Amino acid sequence: MEKVPMLAEGYEKLTADLKVLRAERPLVVDAIEEARAHGDLSENAEYHAAKERQGQIEAQIAEIEDKVTRAQIIDPSTLSGDKVVFGATVTLLDENDKPIKYQIVGQTEADASKGRISYNSPIARALIGKQVEDEIEVTVPSGDKFYLVEKIEFI
Repeated sequence: MEKVPMLAEGYEKLTADLKVLRAERPLVVDAIEEARAHGDLSENAEYHAAKERQGQIEAQIAEIEDKVTRAQIIDPSTLSGDKVVFGATVTLLDENDKPIKYQIVGQTEADASKGRISYNSPIARALIGKQVEDEIEVTVPSGDKFYLVEKIEFI
C-alpha cells in the first residue's frame, strides 16, 4: 500500500471533510425516506436526486478514508539537507531573474495561488532531488520554462 505524503494541515482538512460527510449521511437517508413516501419512484425527482447524492457522499467518504489510512504526515520544520524534498520551500529564479517561491506539498494542500504545489506537479517533480544552483527545465502548456534553484528552506 503506497503512502500518501501530506502536511499535518492537509491531514486535518481531510479528517474535517470526513466528519462533515459522515454528518450528512443520515440527512440524505432521511431525504430518501421522505421522497420514497411520495409514491411512484419512477417519476420522483427528489428521490433520484437524494439517491445520487447518497452515492456521491459514499464515494467521497471511501476516497477520503483511503487517503487518511495511507497518510504519511511530514513536518517540514523537522527536515534538513541541501536537496529539495517533500515539504521544502524552494525559491527559484526564472529566465528574467524574477524570484518565485514554491512549497512542495500533498495533493490535498496544493494551491498554486498560495505558492503550494503538489509533489505530483511537473515543477515539483523536476525540483525533487535538486540542490541550490541547479537548473531545471519544465515543460508546461505555454512551452518550456527554465529555472535556477536559488534557495531551499524547511519552514
